[in-house]
Amino acid sequence: MSFDSRKIAIIGFGEVGTRFSKELVATGLKDVTVFDILLSDPVVRQRMAATAKANGVSIAYSAVEAARDAKIIFSAVTATSAYDVAIQAGGYLQPGQIFVDLNSVSPSTKRKDAVAVEKSGAAYVEAAVMSPIQPYGIKVPITLGGRASAEVKELLGATGMKLTVGVDEIGRASALKMCRSVMVKGFEALAAECLLAARLYGVEEEVLESLQRSYPGLNWEEFAGYKIGRLLEHGRRRAAEMRESAETVAEAGITPVMTSAIAERIDWVADCVDQFPALRHAPDAEWRKSLDQIAAIHQLQKMCDAKEAAE
Repeated sequence: MSFDSRKIAIIGFGEVGTRFSKELVATGLKDVTVFDILLSDPVVRQRMAATAKANGVSIAYSAVEAARDAKIIFSAVTATSAYDVAIQAGGYLQPGQIFVDLNSVSPSTKRKDAVAVEKSGAAYVEAAVMSPIQPYGIKVPITLGGRASAEVKELLGATGMKLTVGVDEIGRASALKMCRSVMVKGFEALAAECLLAARLYGVEEEVLESLQRSYPGLNWEEFAGYKIGRLLEHGRRRAAEMRESAETVAEAGITPVMTSAIAERIDWVADCVDQFPALRHAPDAEWRKSLDQIAAIHQLQKMCDAKEAAE
């Protein structure tokens, strides 16, 4: 069976799926249909449908429907859902289709995904997204892995996507992404912990001034705001990615002491944000106010825990 190279399906209509679908359609070269499991929620469905309509993107109410006739199927879901989506894809994809796995998961998970998908006869390509989606959109650097990588690059090259073909071996592109993430998310966790403690002691300005003298090539004020802002907006997802990174480190035979701690700290920030959701939209430049709010949430939680223990 032949598939229309103009048609693309995207499973997952979160940050990546929304941005990619909009920009691929805007090229005039691709027609995009998206599916997200959250479409089962009437409130979310209304919001997603409105976004899709505004962006010229079609909505499907099942992954099977979204993938029908599409040459390329992107998986852009959460790390915890990636394998389930791959298993499901193995049940409905057909030879001639290509499943492109954008999810931030460990090499072993990518290999399991590949086995699950290729049972259908479809091709599997792993895609390691090497920078934040913002501000790049579809022009974010992506490293591909798998035997159909060159075909994917050829099919998508005219859209402006920045695709690098790696090796056929599944897992290497993911290892590159996951090891890089240890450093990137580590900076975020360090910024939050260091500057929260410094703010509570009233010495954050002196800390920043000292860092600026030691590392003058970096604007530490902006760096702090940007790193803390990423945690506030996407903390839960980033913590899940860090657990995948910890698995990646462990698979290399190294105990992921630092990586696991990074995941724990990011999850802690996400817990605070869950209690005060407005923090997700706090301006990066107001990171001091955001840390003050986190400190207040933490103090309140400590008081509640102490009260429960006393009772």
